[in-house]
Amino acid sequence: MDVFPIILVIHLLIAIGLVGVILLQRSEGGALGIGGGTGGGLMSGRAAGNLLTRTTGILATTFFVTSLALAIIANNRSTGASPFDAVPSAAPKVPAAPAEPAAPLAR
Repeated sequence: MDVFPIILVIHLLIAIGLVGVILLQRSEGGALGIGGGTGGGLMSGRAAGNLLTRTTGILATTFFVTSLALAIIANNRSTGASPFDAVPSAAPKVPAAPAEPAAPLAR
């Protein structure tokens, strides 16, 4: 069974979740943060900030781990040859013979 597609789907879901959690955080620079409200009285601002910070850290860690897992799996699946080995080169295969030295010019 190939686990590469499963880890890839998990990785993409984590990336989407990470973007969402980052956008929910309170913006201090007035840029893209959309979670600047009070949260509807459900949590205090400090508790919501701590929850979002912890969630961001967990998602970032799992994103890093899945990135490493995907890189290791992709490295083990490869044939070891570079994809550039198959590209034909424009350089001649046989080196050209060196030219004979020219005689010095008299003045």
